Amino acid sequence: MIPKEILKKIRRIEITTSRMVTDVFAGQYKSVFKGRGMEFDEVREYLPGDEIRAIDWNVTARMGHPFIKQFVEERELTIMLLIDKSPSSYFGTTNELKSQLAAEVASLLAFSAIKNNDKVGLIIFTDKVEKFIPPRKGSRHVLRVIREALYYKPDGKGTDIEGAVSFLNRVTKRKTVSFVISDFYASNFRKSLLVANKRHDLIAVTITDPRELEMPNVDIVELKDPETNEEFLIDTSSHAVRNQYARNAKRLFSEREKLFRSIGVDMVDIRTDSPYSKTLYRFFRMRERRFR
Repeated sequence: MIPKEILKKIRRIEITTSRMVTDVFAGQYKSVFKGRGMEFDEVREYLPGDEIRAIDWNVTARMGHPFIKQFVEERELTIMLLIDKSPSSYFGTTNELKSQLAAEVASLLAFSAIKNNDKVGLIIFTDKVEKFIPPRKGSRHVLRVIREALYYKPDGKGTDIEGAVSFLNRVTKRKTVSFVISDFYASNFRKSLLVANKRHDLIAVTITDPRELEMPNVDIVELKDPETNEEFLIDTSSHAVRNQYARNAKRLFSEREKLFRSIGVDMVDIRTDSPYSKTLYRFFRMRERRFR
């Protein structure tokens, strides 16, 4: 039985993201994410004015007069949402938790997809694949995807991006547009993303809280790593400690951006303290201009 507060959240997200899709994102989505290209439809007899290069020479040889191949644009896409539900996603110091924000971003992408008659699938992961919903069409299916993105309670304690992306490759037969939504606190995922991006259009959606970039001055605090359970004390009143923290965070984020760029994976950084709709809209426009 799903708690009433979760049902309310699902309904709120459905209303909010559906309005965004209708008002802003539907056209952007369609122009940015293309179908798989031209797919063979049928052969027909050659007519004056047809291109010579379209002739099907095998059929022409059998029939004794020219036939050409006809193609149609295959517009339908499959959108896969890979959502990180590891313990580090249940953190947030401003408007909402990173896990909540990830669910809302996934909802916006899912509603954009079904409005364009595309399929949507879901992979929830921690240090293992926790939940897989095969891609389908329709509003009821998308509501199930949103419900799981919000309500699913994972068992795993770590983050295995490599395992999730490898699972994606095993369960999909054709090219997909796949969004990996995570804070990317993991290691050794470069190779798996590189391999997957050759087959799919892979996009990294990083979820970031401002406290991961800058430490406030709140005297001595006890911190706990949610994935390793390691506890330690830190003196946040120290200017040197806060500066070192900020430098380490900046280096980590810079290295991550370089990694994505080096393997051709697009990245969009979503912050818990700013509207994700504006960030996604700018990202869509950037891709639209690049693919013109």
